[in-house]
Amino acid sequence: MRQLTPLDTQFLSAESHTTASHVAGMAILDPASAPTGTVTWEGLINLLRERLHLAPPLRMRLADVPFALDRPYWVEASDLDLRDHVYESTLPAPGDDDQLAEHVARIHARRLDRARPLWEMHLIHGLPDGRVALYMKVHHCAIDGVSGTEILASLLDISPEPRLVEMPPEVPAERTPEQIGLLAGGLARSVVHPVAALRSFTRVVADLDAVPLASALPGARLVARATRRLLGDERPRPELPSLAAPRTPFNGVISGERSFAFGSIPLGEIRRVSRTFGMSVNDVVMTLCASALRRWLISCDSLPDQPLIAAVPVAVRKARGSETIGNQISAMITPLATNVDCPKERLSSVRSAMLAAKRRFAVSPATWLSDVCAMFPAPFSALATPVLFRLAGMVGTGVNLIVSNVPGPPFPLYLCGARVLSYYPMSVLTDVTGALSITCISYDGRLDLGVVACPDRVPDVWSLIGHIDEAMEELTTLAKREKAAELEAAAQDGATQDGATQDRAAQDGATQDSATQDSAAQEAAEAKHGEVEGVNAKGGEPRAAEPRTARPEPGARAAMERETMEKVPA
Repeated sequence: MRQLTPLDTQFLSAESHTTASHVAGMAILDPASAPTGTVTWEGLINLLRERLHLAPPLRMRLADVPFALDRPYWVEASDLDLRDHVYESTLPAPGDDDQLAEHVARIHARRLDRARPLWEMHLIHGLPDGRVALYMKVHHCAIDGVSGTEILASLLDISPEPRLVEMPPEVPAERTPEQIGLLAGGLARSVVHPVAALRSFTRVVADLDAVPLASALPGARLVARATRRLLGDERPRPELPSLAAPRTPFNGVISGERSFAFGSIPLGEIRRVSRTFGMSVNDVVMTLCASALRRWLISCDSLPDQPLIAAVPVAVRKARGSETIGNQISAMITPLATNVDCPKERLSSVRSAMLAAKRRFAVSPATWLSDVCAMFPAPFSALATPVLFRLAGMVGTGVNLIVSNVPGPPFPLYLCGARVLSYYPMSVLTDVTGALSITCISYDGRLDLGVVACPDRVPDVWSLIGHIDEAMEELTTLAKREKAAELEAAAQDGATQDGATQDRAAQDGATQDSATQDSAAQEAAEAKHGEVEGVNAKGGEPRAAEPRTARPEPGARAAMERETMEKVPA
């Protein structure tokens, strides 16, 4: 038995008639590689029975504390019936993307039954070319992005042939906790809660300038600096830009209806842009979202002068195995540069903003989100959270939207022998975080995107997928131009260097030729001078010049020497 954390409990408390706090994903499967040529309801049930022990969140249910005096507990669901969690449906012809998205959106809008383990799986037939879709949702109080991918990994295989999974040894069934024990524990924790809440409050105030809504309060940065000094924390904190979220059409109170759109982008194109401009893949994804949102807001004549503010979930999970249930996440808050007109400048602005957010996150406590949730006692949180969220949506907004990018496997995976062609993730909408969320995952050479919206505020959710495609084309064109400019500049530099080299070579050759001619002339002059003065042109002692005639006979030489000696004075 394990108690939910304050953050886990907050996902439960945030639920209302307009908010469903589960995360989900829709996989498109090609059954051609499956042994039976199809994926069936019975096949999914058998797969879950064989591998349920590998996915703890699918086996657990909630045990509430009487009067909601304390946070609930996770307990094993001894009466789990998989047939209550796996459903099957068929789309009417032609079963296109619009029909599929509408069908999935209706399922996504429904809340999970808290009397059972908090998950559902829906097998959807009727897609073109014999494909099938599998939609699965799990409550956010049970999983985060990392543990969600671990659940998928436990059900998937790397080949059409399912792997053999060893069954765990039998363990005694966990006893259901007695209500009196839960009540006593809740009373004891309510006594010590003020001390724990004060510690959480102090940590939150120390980073007040990085917390949504609170960062917009007058003097938030001064209060944060003063609190850090009092706590003895002298580490410098990188300054953040303004995190005040402007009002947009998709911010405000939401309804309980949902709409859904999905699409894919080749991952190679994103990486080409990231290499060209020296930035990360995630920075490019954030720029795509910023560009798409800018286009959508312009089409609505609602583009604010200030940049939109996005919350980017960050995994801080370290646990594995049986500790994968629950959330271990935080969030970075960053501007999206939707107010920048030039695509290249927007790309640079997003990169700079993400770098500043990462630097700040690296030196700040990663627990601010959990600390905010831990400040309030469980009874207050359960009763007041829906009301506070509703009021916040009416008077302002914490962030404009949530943008999440989860890394996935670069190779294909299989479910019941069927190849997973794509996987489109889906997230949560609340009054505080806006009526729009964009979630991405990289898989098998593509970036798959899922956009969830409230149709009352975003009536044309598919247009956002179109804007994302346009933004990708824009960045691809920009990268090609940048590369061409680099090659042209390199060619010009090479031509300039070659010309300079040739000029230097010609100049050196001319200089050498002139020097050679001068040297030859000098040698000739010195040789001539040596003939007259009797000096060796190459230096040395003076000697008699030798005429350029035939050598005299010995007798004649002796006569010449005697004649010379006679002319020398004594």
